[in-house]
Amino acid sequence: MANVAVVGTQWGDEGKGKIVDLYTQMADVVARFQGGNNAGHTLVVRGRKTVLHLIPSGILHNHKICVIGNGVVFDPAIFLTEIEELTDAGILPSDTRLYVSEKAHVIMPYHRSIDQARETRHSQKKIGTTGRGIGPAYEDKVARTGIRVGDLYEADLFREKLRHSLEEKNFLLKNFFGTEALDADKIAAEYLAYAEKIKPYVADTSLIIDSEIKKGNKILFEGAQGCHLDIDHGTYPYVTSSNTVSGNASCGSGIGPGAITSVVGICKAYTTRVGEGPFPTELQDPIGDHLQKVGQEFGATTGRKRRCGWLDMVLVRHSVRVSGIAALAITKLDVLTGLDKLKICVGYKSIHGDFTHAAPASMKALSSCEPVYEELDGWKEDISGALTLNDLPANAKAYLKRMEDLSGARIVLISVGAGREETIQLENPFEN
Repeated sequence: MANVAVVGTQWGDEGKGKIVDLYTQMADVVARFQGGNNAGHTLVVRGRKTVLHLIPSGILHNHKICVIGNGVVFDPAIFLTEIEELTDAGILPSDTRLYVSEKAHVIMPYHRSIDQARETRHSQKKIGTTGRGIGPAYEDKVARTGIRVGDLYEADLFREKLRHSLEEKNFLLKNFFGTEALDADKIAAEYLAYAEKIKPYVADTSLIIDSEIKKGNKILFEGAQGCHLDIDHGTYPYVTSSNTVSGNASCGSGIGPGAITSVVGICKAYTTRVGEGPFPTELQDPIGDHLQKVGQEFGATTGRKRRCGWLDMVLVRHSVRVSGIAALAITKLDVLTGLDKLKICVGYKSIHGDFTHAAPASMKALSSCEPVYEELDGWKEDISGALTLNDLPANAKAYLKRMEDLSGARIVLISVGAGREETIQLENPFEN
């Protein structure tokens, strides 16, 4: 038995969609365990680009089971739209089964309204939310006032929970945020209609995953965002509203932690982030422009331009530690092609001159940290056609070797282009 969790090691946008798509070929089940449609996974297969926000990235493969787990916050409108888009494009396999946990919490219209109103109110001090209601949905989950997918099939219970929530939410919207109140009857009609459409997909997904594990089938657990957007271990408060680390693969999918046999961390060959927050290695110069343009660094969900900078191994080491990562998949190595010199951040120097290998918890302290770099020679050769490690230029191999040494994790995959075939696979994670 081998079951693999895939997580991001930076601030998200590491290219997890492509890696999950690749690893799905070796897996039987793909389970998404956290986040919502604030995530965006871009897949390029035979030149066709597909962007998924909620449905697991493995959906393009035949004979698979794809699961949206209980740890995900679920927007039924987005789910149905993605199914329609995949069907219209003729790329939704007829023999791949898709399930949604009956215990997943539902994103409601008032969640989106509050999310957007808060960001507007705090326009001078934004968190960088996508405005899709993710945070407020998780708030209701923790406050035990949320509506779960299964509640939609008990109409009286659903209407009562909706009425109860709207008492508070409408008060906030009208009296605190100064926006319009929402109508309970309209929302109930809309969501009960969604319930009928999604009913064929709703199931106890914990039982499904457990059954597949007992059969000896391979499970791939798909995370969203990255470690440094984790609500506990990230650059708080500039984070997402869920745990993005590998430990949540167990909680967010309803299986015991012993079922996860390995963790693969996805690491971009440089660093990017979307939204607000400290970014020690950020480049606001021609090299940063090169990374942004060549790497096509725009958010798959929001379209926002990503901030770009040198590879920060302080962040990656942190991710390796808190997620138990033994293997790294490196993405976008090709974007570095053509740069004369490359830099890797190996530590930080504080405003007091102290050197540290770890990121401080204080955002004020992190913002004042100065990155300490090692410099390596770059390469000019086109690497997009490389099929093996030996096909790479010596300087590219040296860069990768330094990543291994600094992270303490071995590299098992190297992406040298956007396409599925533009990948060097050194190990099969399901065989270890």
